[in-house]
Amino acid sequence: MKRIMIDASLCTGCLNCTMECMNSHRESNVIYDLDAVDPENPPRNMIYQRNSRYYPVFCRNCSEPDCVNACMSGALVKDMETGLVLYDETVCAKCFMCVMACRYGHPRPAAGLKKVIRCDFCRDTQEKEPQCVKACPVKAIYMQEVKK
Repeated sequence: MKRIMIDASLCTGCLNCTMECMNSHRESNVIYDLDAVDPENPPRNMIYQRNSRYYPVFCRNCSEPDCVNACMSGALVKDMETGLVLYDETVCAKCFMCVMACRYGHPRPAAGLKKVIRCDFCRDTQEKEPQCVKACPVKAIYMQEVKK
């Protein structure tokens, strides 16, 4: 099973990963008409800056995910086959316990508190790896095979 890994020491804060994430979750795939502040299409990752360093925040698909353990409705489940944490918006109670429980600060409420925003590993695309990984020019974001 593969996971997204991050080497924060390499991150330059270019936001290519964020823009590609947003672009891959909309109908148009032309990045030139992407609205970077569209509340209906938020990025599934975040890059925070503190002092002169950047800190990318991505879903770790933890072995024992706190978000899944905190989810009362069953909207978050750990797929033991792929190792991914999957989200089903249709059964989400919008209690945001997952947001409060995640030790990495990854999931967050969407604008208008209608759903939880979290990485979906670009699993609805035909790509072999998430778009954020492909977009990182310095390879601060990369894929790594991990043991189950």
